[in-house]
Amino acid sequence: MKLLTCSAFIIGALAVLWSWPMTRRVALGGISLLTAGSAASAALAKDDHIGERVAHTDAEWKALLSSGQYNILRRAGTELPFSSPLNKEKRRGTFVCAGCSAPLFSSTAKYNSGTGWPSFYEPLPGAVTETLDLSIAFMPRTEVRCKSCGGHIGHVFNDGPEPTGLRYCMNGLALAFNPAEGQQQKVAAATS
Repeated sequence: MKLLTCSAFIIGALAVLWSWPMTRRVALGGISLLTAGSAASAALAKDDHIGERVAHTDAEWKALLSSGQYNILRRAGTELPFSSPLNKEKRRGTFVCAGCSAPLFSSTAKYNSGTGWPSFYEPLPGAVTETLDLSIAFMPRTEVRCKSCGGHIGHVFNDGPEPTGLRYCMNGLALAFNPAEGQQQKVAAATS
């Protein structure tokens, strides 16, 4: 009976994995399943995340974004930890979506989580959407997307600081930084 139950679970899990669009790597016990280069997988790789205010075709997104930004924002990729200069950004200002420039996070909510990705304890009101992400079968997560364009920006975890206890762990390539008025001049004056 245990063998039958276990087999049914494995078959069910494989059926779920097979039905997922393979637009990103799915890690299972250290094995990565990658999208094959067939016409069928190309149809599965279609970006179906449309934002509320900004919509482009896949070709338009490719033309608008760098290859790294496209991989993250439109294909839910992840950049390497400690690779983003935004980790060290300390000026007052607003972190915006690199795809559509919608304001996402205030610099006042940014903190150093030690994870290697820009981290915030809360987004700006109404700026993001959150959905269940099962792309890693043994680790359900909450995916964070820009509400305006639907671009993937990262994940949120329940291990952040007060006042929210949340850690919005964002990909730096999915963000751009707009300094508050007067911040740019102060930095330029300090470095000349």
